[in-house]
Amino acid sequence: MGKEDIKNREDVYKLVSTFYGKVRNDEFLGPFFNRVIKDWEAHIDRLTTFWESSLFMTKKLDERYVGNPLEVHVRVDQENDHTVTEMHFGVWLNLWIQTIDSLFEGEVADNAKWRARKMGTFLYLNIFQARQQI
Repeated sequence: MGKEDIKNREDVYKLVSTFYGKVRNDEFLGPFFNRVIKDWEAHIDRLTTFWESSLFMTKKLDERYVGNPLEVHVRVDQENDHTVTEMHFGVWLNLWIQTIDSLFEGEVADNAKWRARKMGTFLYLNIFQARQQI
Protein backbone atom coordinates (compact mmCIF):
# COMPACT_ATOMS: atom_id res chain seq x y z
CA MET A 1 0.00 0.00 0.00
CA GLY A 2 1.41 3.39 -1.00
CA LYS A 3 1.57 6.55 1.03
CA GLU A 4 -1.27 9.05 0.93
CA ASP A 5 -1.07 12.70 -0.01
CA ILE A 6 -1.19 15.62 2.42
CA LYS A 7 -4.93 16.25 2.86
CA ASN A 8 -5.56 18.41 5.93
CA ARG A 9 -4.14 20.27 8.93
CA GLU A 10 -3.45 17.03 10.79
CA ASP A 11 -1.24 15.84 7.92
CA VAL A 12 0.53 19.19 7.77
CA TYR A 13 1.09 19.04 11.54
CA LYS A 14 2.55 15.55 11.20
CA LEU A 15 4.91 16.78 8.48
CA VAL A 16 5.98 19.94 10.33
CA SER A 17 6.45 18.28 13.72
CA THR A 18 8.38 15.34 12.24
CA PHE A 19 10.54 17.70 10.20
CA TYR A 20 11.39 19.98 13.13
CA GLY A 21 12.20 16.96 15.26
CA LYS A 22 14.91 16.21 12.68
CA VAL A 23 16.02 19.85 12.52
CA ARG A 24 16.38 20.12 16.30
CA ASN A 25 18.63 17.07 16.35
CA ASP A 26 20.67 17.99 13.28
CA GLU A 27 24.28 18.87 14.17
CA PHE A 28 24.40 21.66 11.58
CA LEU A 29 20.93 23.24 11.87
CA GLY A 30 20.04 22.39 15.45
CA PRO A 31 22.26 25.01 17.10
CA PHE A 32 20.62 27.85 15.11
CA PHE A 33 17.07 26.72 15.70
CA ASN A 34 17.49 25.64 19.31
CA ARG A 35 19.12 28.94 20.23
CA VAL A 36 16.42 31.06 18.59
CA ILE A 37 13.23 29.12 19.26
CA LYS A 38 12.22 29.07 22.90
CA ASP A 39 8.67 27.67 22.57
CA TRP A 40 8.77 24.76 20.15
CA GLU A 41 5.11 23.90 20.54
CA ALA A 42 4.06 27.43 19.50
CA HIS A 43 6.61 27.41 16.65
CA ILE A 44 5.32 24.13 15.27
CA ASP A 45 1.73 25.35 15.52
CA ARG A 46 2.61 28.61 13.72
CA LEU A 47 4.48 26.78 10.96
CA THR A 48 1.66 24.27 10.62
CA THR A 49 -0.61 27.25 9.96
CA PHE A 50 1.96 28.68 7.51
CA TRP A 51 2.21 25.46 5.50
CA GLU A 52 -1.51 24.76 5.68
CA SER A 53 -2.18 28.26 4.30
CA SER A 54 0.45 27.79 1.61
CA LEU A 55 -0.68 24.33 0.50
CA PHE A 56 -4.44 24.84 0.72
CA MET A 57 -4.84 28.42 -0.47
CA THR A 58 -8.20 27.74 -2.09
CA LYS A 59 -9.74 25.91 0.88
CA LYS A 60 -11.66 27.61 3.64
CA LEU A 61 -9.41 27.29 6.68
CA ASP A 62 -10.10 28.03 10.34
CA GLU A 63 -6.92 30.07 10.50
CA ARG A 64 -4.62 31.63 7.92
CA TYR A 65 -0.96 32.47 8.42
CA VAL A 66 -0.16 36.12 9.02
CA GLY A 67 3.46 37.16 9.31
CA ASN A 68 6.66 38.11 7.56
CA PRO A 69 9.02 35.12 7.27
CA LEU A 70 11.64 37.21 5.44
CA GLU A 71 11.88 39.72 8.28
CA VAL A 72 12.24 36.90 10.82
CA HIS A 73 15.00 35.16 8.86
CA VAL A 74 16.93 38.40 8.24
CA ARG A 75 16.81 39.08 11.97
CA VAL A 76 18.02 35.54 12.79
CA ASP A 77 20.94 36.03 10.38
CA GLN A 78 21.79 39.37 12.03
CA GLU A 79 21.57 37.87 15.53
CA ASN A 80 23.97 35.13 14.41
CA ASP A 81 26.60 37.53 13.03
CA HIS A 82 25.55 36.89 9.42
CA THR A 83 26.63 33.27 9.54
CA VAL A 84 23.58 31.78 7.79
CA THR A 85 24.81 30.28 4.53
CA GLU A 86 23.36 28.60 1.46
CA MET A 87 24.49 25.34 3.08
CA HIS A 88 21.98 25.87 5.92
CA PHE A 89 19.21 26.25 3.37
CA GLY A 90 20.44 23.19 1.48
CA VAL A 91 20.44 21.00 4.57
CA TRP A 92 17.03 22.41 5.58
CA LEU A 93 15.60 21.63 2.14
CA ASN A 94 17.06 18.12 2.06
CA LEU A 95 15.55 17.33 5.47
CA TRP A 96 12.20 18.77 4.35
CA ILE A 97 12.13 16.66 1.18
CA GLN A 98 13.28 13.52 3.03
CA THR A 99 10.54 14.04 5.60
CA ILE A 100 7.86 14.50 2.97
CA ASP A 101 9.05 11.45 1.02
CA SER A 102 9.01 9.31 4.17
CA LEU A 103 5.42 10.27 5.04
CA PHE A 104 3.49 11.28 1.92
CA GLU A 105 3.25 11.14 -1.84
CA GLY A 106 1.04 12.94 -4.29
CA GLU A 107 0.30 16.32 -5.79
CA VAL A 108 0.18 18.30 -2.54
CA ALA A 109 3.35 16.60 -1.28
CA ASP A 110 5.11 17.55 -4.51
CA ASN A 111 3.80 21.11 -4.15
CA ALA A 112 5.21 21.25 -0.59
CA LYS A 113 8.65 20.35 -1.96
CA TRP A 114 8.38 22.91 -4.78
CA ARG A 115 7.25 25.67 -2.42
CA ALA A 116 10.11 24.90 -0.01
CA ARG A 117 12.68 25.13 -2.84
CA LYS A 118 11.22 28.45 -3.97
CA MET A 119 10.99 29.82 -0.42
CA GLY A 120 14.53 28.75 0.53
CA THR A 121 15.97 30.47 -2.53
CA PHE A 122 13.91 33.61 -1.92
CA LEU A 123 14.90 33.82 1.76
CA TYR A 124 18.58 33.24 1.20
CA LEU A 125 18.85 35.75 -1.65
CA ASN A 126 17.06 38.37 0.42
CA ILE A 127 19.16 37.65 3.53
CA PHE A 128 22.27 38.16 1.39
CA GLN A 129 20.81 41.38 -0.03
CA ALA A 130 19.98 42.65 3.47
CA ARG A 131 23.63 42.18 4.45
CA GLN A 132 24.65 44.58 1.67
CA GLN A 133 22.43 47.31 3.11
CA ILE A 134 24.19 47.41 6.47
